[in-house]
Amino acid sequence: MTENLRRITRALISVSDKAGLVDFARALASRGIELVSTGGTKSTLAEAGLKVLDVSDITGFPEMMDGRVKTLHPKVHGGLLAIRDNATHQSAMAAHGIRPIDLLVVNLYPFEATVAKGADYETCIENIDIGGPAMIRAASKNHADVAVIVEAEDYTPLLAELNTHNGATTLALRKRLAAKAYGRTAAYDAAISNWFAATLAGPAPTYRTIGGRLAEALRYGENPHQSAAFYRTGEPRSGVATARQAQGKQLSYNNINDTDAAYECVAEFDPKRTAACAIIKHANPCGGAEGASLLDAYRKALACDPVSAFGGIVAVNRTLDAEAARAITEIFTEVIIAPDATEEAIKIIGAKKNLRLLIAGGLPDPRAQGLLVKSVAGGLLVSSRDNAVVDDMDLKVVTRRAPTSTERRDLAFAFRVAKHVKSNTIVYAKNLATVGIGAGQMSRIDSARIAARKAQDAAQAAGAKEPATKGSVVASDAFFPFADGLLVAIEAGATAVIQPGGSVRDDEVIKAADEHDIAMVFTGTRHFRH
Repeated sequence: MTENLRRITRALISVSDKAGLVDFARALASRGIELVSTGGTKSTLAEAGLKVLDVSDITGFPEMMDGRVKTLHPKVHGGLLAIRDNATHQSAMAAHGIRPIDLLVVNLYPFEATVAKGADYETCIENIDIGGPAMIRAASKNHADVAVIVEAEDYTPLLAELNTHNGATTLALRKRLAAKAYGRTAAYDAAISNWFAATLAGPAPTYRTIGGRLAEALRYGENPHQSAAFYRTGEPRSGVATARQAQGKQLSYNNINDTDAAYECVAEFDPKRTAACAIIKHANPCGGAEGASLLDAYRKALACDPVSAFGGIVAVNRTLDAEAARAITEIFTEVIIAPDATEEAIKIIGAKKNLRLLIAGGLPDPRAQGLLVKSVAGGLLVSSRDNAVVDDMDLKVVTRRAPTSTERRDLAFAFRVAKHVKSNTIVYAKNLATVGIGAGQMSRIDSARIAARKAQDAAQAAGAKEPATKGSVVASDAFFPFADGLLVAIEAGATAVIQPGGSVRDDEVIKAADEHDIAMVFTGTRHFRH
């Protein structure tokens, strides 16, 4: 509506990101808009030949305290907050020599980037912006009269409005910009508060806020009737959020969720030690393996459950090569994620238009700290990431027979995978490959039975004489509450077991293992995953 148009006559610009700044400011100046600025921004504009007023000339005070105090002044905030159609506000402006500021352009000190670089405490503190958020909030509150920009990507739409409306902005644009500005300051404050919480090592800060920046709007959510979007939090963790999509159509909500699960799983395997592959379906591994090469690992992982692997996600822990790429493309796969890929591999995958290839640039550290967040009705559940790694656990042999070196190797492998399977979890493994996985059942005995049946089905499909669970080891993400689940595993052919222990019936379970000459180790660490 034309009565909501507001002409811009004066702009205050103070940015840490100078991308596109000079061209934008020159376009404003060409319309006769007066430019006011601070510090480095003013120097950049002046060096480009633009006439720019220093904010100190407005306030009558110099920048002081190492730049901490420069815009916190009534002549700045009065110019942003004054309601143009309010006679009392206009009278106050006239009485105190306050001129209106119609456009605020501010992006904040790079606090998140400073933390991500591993800066020391004092440097992080100095990169907490005070004046910027205060001005942004003031201008956003008064969006009926003032436009506010917090990112360079909004320079173009604002200039387009000025061209369309003869130097004025619409209320619709100012509302959108204000909403974005408040989101930016909220995410900024969230990053600061979470950094403080981590620094203080407090397990439960009084307030917990999670912030993120829109990566992309998604076609729909978990189901087609649900809306969804993907946000990046700024956490420096390699994965879906850091990945470059080299091939394929847009990822879906479920693709992103499943790919994250796949990459976190395969990251458990040190690429310096071994090649590894994880195949994921509905956020659960349906196959995983170590191998002499990625091709070897993929073939072994696929053999675990080739039916479920159809339409799944494949994650590898080394640079994807052509040999592995050809094998993966032999069946329908939704997404491949790898730390890197050769040009030949990218070309091979490029021939499959519906297959997405993500190059993450690195592997996430399974030992790194972090937060997991889940929503519940009216609240959030926040916990630290499960960063326990089997290599760091003191495995306790609790049976008469200790595992052989081969069994111990496979037990560690199985427990790595079990960490990433939905509870209740049972994983059979043999020769550093999963051979049967039971996930997400209400009872552990059902998971054991399902995993064994999966192995039988795979053996039948492959024409094998017996399922690969014969001579395998078995991992359980939590203790066996009764011996029955263990007995199912023994019947399936398992010869050794790894589990956390801690049940009131541990003695009963250990006795059953001893009676069948089964080796069992306790980890003392549970890996529930819901």
